[in-house]
Amino acid sequence: MGKLMENIKDFLKGFRESFRDQSTEYIEFEERELENVFALVLMGSFVGIPSPPTTLVIRVMPHMLREIYVMQQRAASMDDIFGEIAGMFDID
Repeated sequence: MGKLMENIKDFLKGFRESFRDQSTEYIEFEERELENVFALVLMGSFVGIPSPPTTLVIRVMPHMLREIYVMQQRAASMDDIFGEIAGMFDID
């Protein structure tokens, strides 16, 4: 009977650890997606989505440094014809 209880405890411990790890992964994924949505709301005017008031964008911009860096890296690694055209007209 003692061995059975030990096996059940080990099973439940493994189940709990697995559940905790998966929950953390889901929360991290959700955070990344919310950051992407946040960036789209702030930078959406570049793709034709109405943007929030400028004063709000300026106040929130310091919190966007990581997301802006990621967007710059993605833009640099892609062959983007629209980006090249915007670069010719010195659009920032």
